[in-house]
Amino acid sequence: MYVPHFNAADESWARGLVAQAGAAELITTGPDGYPVATLLPVLWEGDLVIAHFARANPHWRAIGAGTPALLACTGPQAYIHPGWYAAKAEHGKVVPTWNYSAVHLTGTAWIIEDTAWLRDAVTRLTDRHEAGRADRWQVSDAPADYVDGMLRAIVGVELRVERIEAKAKLSQNRPVEDRRGVIEGLGAAHPVGEAMRHDADFA
Repeated sequence: MYVPHFNAADESWARGLVAQAGAAELITTGPDGYPVATLLPVLWEGDLVIAHFARANPHWRAIGAGTPALLACTGPQAYIHPGWYAAKAEHGKVVPTWNYSAVHLTGTAWIIEDTAWLRDAVTRLTDRHEAGRADRWQVSDAPADYVDGMLRAIVGVELRVERIEAKAKLSQNRPVEDRRGVIEGLGAAHPVGEAMRHDADFA
């Protein structure tokens, strides 16, 4: 990740973004030497990320024990219209940009086909996303033989995280008046505007 500026060094922030997004692109090198990516629901706990592939997806077959991998998780993002800046009316020296938040986790991955591990992983993933729902669904709600069949249709993957890179580009380099203009231009409900309002550098 290119982070000469806007580095989000707080690991708790990075973990929060990954948890909020709930999914990330797992990227490895395929057998032909080209990158391969699959979007997977993920859980990041300690130094491990757990996820699973559809068994029919050939990507997992290119992952051996200790395969180098990148997990790329993208948070809120938006095009920033230069007309939102107060500076446009003052001197016109403005250009468009793109605001975004992202976390990259680099490490080594391996495949897991153990049924007990898979059952635990999908249960934990489900519980994470069903939490807080009045009509919460649990894996045990489905017939046992049906769940067994679904488990046979997936394979697990773990990533041991060795490097964390995080970035939140939220117009921190602009004057306060310009930032206020961006927040207003995006609208009160836009997640990028919300992130800008809560950014610690915004006065």
